[in-house]
Amino acid sequence: MKKKYLITLVVPLFISFFGSAQQDKLEQATKSYDRYAYIDAQKIFLKVAEQGYRSADLFQKLGNSYYFNADYINAVRWYKELMLDYEKETKPEYYFRYAQSLKSIEAYEESDKYMNKFYGAKSEDLRAKNYQDAPDYLRKIDFQSGRYKVKNIVANSEYADFGPAYYGERLLFASARDTGVFVKRVHEWNNKPFLDLYVGKIKEDSGELEGVKKFNRRINTKFHESTPVFTNDLKTMYFTRNNYNNGNYSQDENGTNKLKIYKSTLVEKGVWSKPEEIRFNSDQYTVSHPALSPDNKKLYFVSDMPGSYGHTDLYEATIAEDGTLGDPRNLGPEINTEGREAYPFVSKSGNLYFASNGHIGLGGLDLYVTKIDAAGNIDGIYNLGNPANTPQDDFAFIINEDTKTGYFSSNRDGGNGDDDIYKFTQLEELREDCEVTLTGVVKDKDTQEVLPESQVTLFDENNEIVETVKVGVKATYNFVVECGKNYFLRADKQAYNTVEELVSTPKVTETITIPLELEKTIKTAQIGQDLGKVLNLNPIYFDFDKYNIRNDASVELAKVIAVMQEYPTMKIDVRSHTDSRGNDAYNKILSSNRNKSTIDYIVTKGKISKDRLTGKGYGESELVNKCANGVPCSVEEHQLNRRSEFIILEY
Repeated sequence: MKKKYLITLVVPLFISFFGSAQQDKLEQATKSYDRYAYIDAQKIFLKVAEQGYRSADLFQKLGNSYYFNADYINAVRWYKELMLDYEKETKPEYYFRYAQSLKSIEAYEESDKYMNKFYGAKSEDLRAKNYQDAPDYLRKIDFQSGRYKVKNIVANSEYADFGPAYYGERLLFASARDTGVFVKRVHEWNNKPFLDLYVGKIKEDSGELEGVKKFNRRINTKFHESTPVFTNDLKTMYFTRNNYNNGNYSQDENGTNKLKIYKSTLVEKGVWSKPEEIRFNSDQYTVSHPALSPDNKKLYFVSDMPGSYGHTDLYEATIAEDGTLGDPRNLGPEINTEGREAYPFVSKSGNLYFASNGHIGLGGLDLYVTKIDAAGNIDGIYNLGNPANTPQDDFAFIINEDTKTGYFSSNRDGGNGDDDIYKFTQLEELREDCEVTLTGVVKDKDTQEVLPESQVTLFDENNEIVETVKVGVKATYNFVVECGKNYFLRADKQAYNTVEELVSTPKVTETITIPLELEKTIKTAQIGQDLGKVLNLNPIYFDFDKYNIRNDASVELAKVIAVMQEYPTMKIDVRSHTDSRGNDAYNKILSSNRNKSTIDYIVTKGKISKDRLTGKGYGESELVNKCANGVPCSVEEHQLNRRSEFIILEY
């Protein structure tokens, strides 16, 4: 028996990033099928559309065929036709695809229009919406809990010890231990003196401190010094001190002593220069708790200067090559609140850690982390969870990301004194709060066989690739994504039709299973097979008790005509069927008339020789289900029997 192979694509073989090399391979492969015919569905559909035929299905398929190949100009052309005449019957996914295509040609205003329609139509899926309800903060904190192993260090005294800072292989911190004065810190210092900087060597095996002593006499004074930070070369330090000008204890107009940041440079081993104020210190507001970016080009600090959102805010300033500071920039309302933000630290990877009582936490000051890029954009704010945070004050967090160890300060229960320094080991990286796992199996749509070596690509809502995987022998994929966002899953495999699924993730941690079923782009079409099934034609409908060709039927018949024009030796037997409702004899006549109309249409419109077509009306004699005379059936079940078949007789 002869066999022919027909391409039944409704979308292209490959998306753009497969490239021409793979297409060349396919072309070479097709040449090996000496006796087979190949029908390019895109070519057929394009030919039909350019002949003036219109339908939602036709424009969807054409738009998709270009969209999946990243040919957005042509995708816009056909999606636009879809929206002009068939918007009411268009699925929301096409609003999004059209909007994405419009963005690619910089038609932003029009794109926004269709994005709004898309969101409106899919609002039940929580797409592109910000969290509108109050967050489940206890669940979120619990989600991050357990990532640290925490221990109080032996070097703590019965007095205040806090504000650790790395100094090479040593650790600096503030303490009131040698003064005999118990210093109570309430988020900032009060005006009690005698808080100095101390230094100790970090033991490599335990992280404990040995040889703890006062730091440098030029730096320590009779007033408070705390929260130091050093440049990478250890030759420049910034630290916090009370407003202390020329030995005088200065106050603002309300009689309050403010904090200032001072800078000192290493003159020679063990000798530091006289500390100098940084340029935006003031007697009227606090500037404190300095931190440096990994490249030492930015200074982060805390202030309540005019323009702050709350009690104290986090700021940054650029550091020029000559060491001069640029103007302060508030880090904005995503980080800063009406409460208190303090004690910044920027890790080697660029994570910004800070303490706050303005963000929802466990009580007092809690520790938080966020990612801040070069432009100052914030990527989420996460509470570090327990045991890093407690109902008491937890603050001044530092970490060595190479060793996954670090220190922070806390006045939690069980410590040695007021504030203690705790060392920690990080057991696990930050968990993306509310993680959603997308998983599934890639299968052949017709056979349900798994398809190893398929490529699955995850796109974000801006059509940017997030991740791409090639599935293994079990053809399974897994992606961990964010909650409350839109993603696209796209599956590809050579000789299979590209498929795409739009996913809106929930706002709770969840695993979503999404099977990806691919349809072969090359299908076997034997003599005796229905061309309508090969081409996946929509049903050929007639009006009740009539046999004239309707507009929607003409679109499907145009596809048959295009195939017969492409293959001039092909012969088709047209078979027309009715359902069982009505008189048997009448149905036979009606189906015969419809059959004749169908053949005449193909011959006339397609200029197809009549001897290439045969046909017959079968009435209700060849039902495909149980719905014979007298058997109760639904409208949908009867509809399955009202069908047209285009049986291939020869090529």
